[in-house]
Amino acid sequence: MLPAPVSPETMKPGPVRPRPVPALLIGGGIVVLIAATALLSLVFTPFDPLQANPPVRLQGPSAEHWLGTDNLGRDLLSRILMGARITLLVGLVSVGIAVLIGTPLGIWAGMRRGAVEEITMRASDILLAFPALLLAIMFAAIYGASTVSAMAAIGLASVPGFARVARAGTLQVMNAEYVLAARAAAQRPLRIARRHVLPNITGMLLIQCSVTFALAVLAEAALSFLGLGTPPPVPSWGRMLQESQQYWGTFPLMALWPGAAIAVAVMGFNLLGDGLRDALDPKLGRGKA
Repeated sequence: MLPAPVSPETMKPGPVRPRPVPALLIGGGIVVLIAATALLSLVFTPFDPLQANPPVRLQGPSAEHWLGTDNLGRDLLSRILMGARITLLVGLVSVGIAVLIGTPLGIWAGMRRGAVEEITMRASDILLAFPALLLAIMFAAIYGASTVSAMAAIGLASVPGFARVARAGTLQVMNAEYVLAARAAAQRPLRIARRHVLPNITGMLLIQCSVTFALAVLAEAALSFLGLGTPPPVPSWGRMLQESQQYWGTFPLMALWPGAAIAVAVMGFNLLGDGLRDALDPKLGRGKA
């Protein structure tokens, strides 16, 4: 008996399911965990993070103090939880400043071209020459060391990155046929930017946000370590590292926990950025058999 004929429909391959991106899952999980930790610290901490208790100073992990205590007898777990709140606040505000300033500048430069583009990019290069640490020193000298000055310094230092990314994406979008059609229909530049440019570069901006957030975590820790960030007694992970300097040889746990928290946070946001890039960039061939 001859086999039944095979129709062309049955010969078509089934739909290709996109493969999960491990970096996106792991990075997203870490970021969610940090956010949950920060939110939890708003309503609950095992002990008062600011209350000193000298009789139990420099104790190792125990049933009462899971991560031990610091040089003033304060619970390290409670201070780590509260430090996550400061880290997220600084990251969110810093990235927000960079997005709100850098993105419009980059889109404007990519759409106008010519002298506008040249002046905008050269101004971005000048700002790029001033790292967050130098800006923070300038702000601390003028306004005093604080979380606000640190957020402003990190945010302004991150503006050139968003301006460059937005400009590069805008240049690609402006050559698309639907944008050429919109320009031929005499649509206003602001309408083109809002309806065509911004939606098509959102993925690039999300990736830049994740990477910049990781850099903001490191910058905040460095500024607090140098005394230019969050002032005491409010705990931040960088400040906790600074307070543990003289105990590195006798009680390393005091530096281990905030250092591990910084490393995990930076790794999480970097993995999230890599995962978003793999998921949103079609050139990487994601989902191919």
